[in-house]
Amino acid sequence: MKLKFAALMVGAAFGLSGVAHAAGEIVIKFSHVVAQDTPKGKAAEYFKKLAEERTKGKVKVQVYPNSQLYKDKEELEALQLGAVQMLAPSLAKFGPLGVKEFEVFDLPYIFDDYNDLHKVTQGPIGQQLLGKLDSKGIKGLAFWDNGFKHFSANKPLKSPADFRGLKMRIQSSKVLEEEMRSLGALPQVMAFSEVYQALQTGVVDGTENPPSNMYTQKMHEVQKNLTTTGHGYLGYAVIVNKKFWDGLPADVRGTLEGAMRDATKYANDIAKKENDEDLANIAKSGKTTVYTPTPAERAAFKKALVPVHAKMADRIGGDLIQAIYKQTGFTPN
Repeated sequence: MKLKFAALMVGAAFGLSGVAHAAGEIVIKFSHVVAQDTPKGKAAEYFKKLAEERTKGKVKVQVYPNSQLYKDKEELEALQLGAVQMLAPSLAKFGPLGVKEFEVFDLPYIFDDYNDLHKVTQGPIGQQLLGKLDSKGIKGLAFWDNGFKHFSANKPLKSPADFRGLKMRIQSSKVLEEEMRSLGALPQVMAFSEVYQALQTGVVDGTENPPSNMYTQKMHEVQKNLTTTGHGYLGYAVIVNKKFWDGLPADVRGTLEGAMRDATKYANDIAKKENDEDLANIAKSGKTTVYTPTPAERAAFKKALVPVHAKMADRIGGDLIQAIYKQTGFTPN
């Protein structure tokens, strides 16, 4: 779906001028595609609160959740043109933009837990990755966690063989396509805002999501089974239009950087807690059966999926994958 020309031109006018002003304020339109009560949604509101308080009204942050302005495929174009100033897209979005290195975060089982993950996102590797966005007219500010993904479908998923022939919704990512093919499933790229209806009508058979996304979008009401594979990570990069950011007064930019640091800590602190709570809520609803794989079943999933790392090395960068292995202590065998 193409962006409306008029909306883009108005936004682009703001972007080209460097800083968008309304009634003497600096306006930051912060658009995202998930619900307001998800970890990302709450963190966006927390950043808004800190930014407005600390700049003493110089900055106004307008948060637009739930794809109110743009869907998955539209939002990055809108940011580059200046129709919005800030986004927090999932890391899978940057591959189609031409920064394929970000697809390293889509590799199944590359992170065992949040501790391993944060060695990368909060260390030099993470900063190097954010720096690769500069050439796209984008400034990367921070990584925000959502959580680890689980598989769901309308049939039990206890082994790789159970995926054979299933139409599984994914984000646009070559790595995720290969992940699903490795399980014998049929990957279906689809905007996040369309997933509930697609599951409800049988256009797709299942998907992968952290519990917070599944629960807040009510996907558990149209999925009979969820298996807690924890096979993949879903996180976000908070990004701004680089021309807009560079055009801010230095004192305002410094204040916003501090607000972003604190909002990032808040986002990452609540992510695991909320995903754990929402997994319990899904189980409690009685609409989805939550299944925990045995150690042998988990090992079978890893055996089926870890070969994706080698298959995608040419696309993502073998050196980057090896650097993450070294940072986290991961061994592929």
